[in-house]
Amino acid sequence: MKLTVFGATGGIGGEIVRQALAAGHEVTAVVRDPSRLDATGDGLEVFRADLADPEALRAAVAGRDAVLSGLGPRKKADAGIAAELTRSVVHAMEAEGVRRLVVVSAGPVGPAPERQPVIDRIAGSLVSKILKPVYDDLRAMEAELARSATDWTSVRPPRLQDKPATGVYRQVVGGTPVSARFIARSDVAHAMLAMVDDLSTVKQGVGVAY
Repeated sequence: MKLTVFGATGGIGGEIVRQALAAGHEVTAVVRDPSRLDATGDGLEVFRADLADPEALRAAVAGRDAVLSGLGPRKKADAGIAAELTRSVVHAMEAEGVRRLVVVSAGPVGPAPERQPVIDRIAGSLVSKILKPVYDDLRAMEAELARSATDWTSVRPPRLQDKPATGVYRQVVGGTPVSARFIARSDVAHAMLAMVDDLSTVKQGVGVAY
């Protein structure tokens, strides 16, 4: 497949690029600073662009089979960038007639699972209060997706870890796994790539966790 990856220098985006190249896909990595991209491969194209400008992104998505995005706030001070930058990506895709989009969001944005243990409910409530600006940004991003003409999927992981991919994790379409506490960035990338062809995830939030 021909894939475009936004946020390619981030933890999840970089994993998407590396795993997609290893699987034999053609990958266009959209970055602000090419020097921060550590992935290499024969199928890799590096596209430098201002992510806030939809017109500048059209060439990056034109003719692609799917777009994957690891864009999002890394800290509370970054709140707002997920909705803003995803809006640019969506506008570029709509202008070029590209439909499939898989983005990363966060577990607390999704619905609480039924029969969630008390300790997990308390911990989840505390984290949601502390990181409220971040989750508000991601909710705004998902609202942008819902209004778009894209065939989107929003992948919602819990706390992220830097560990090797296992390919083994729980996944709930339209919901959240019970006691979703951790998942590696590499496995989030694995899940996002697997969902590109999974029609059951189209226009859905998907909770993933170990």
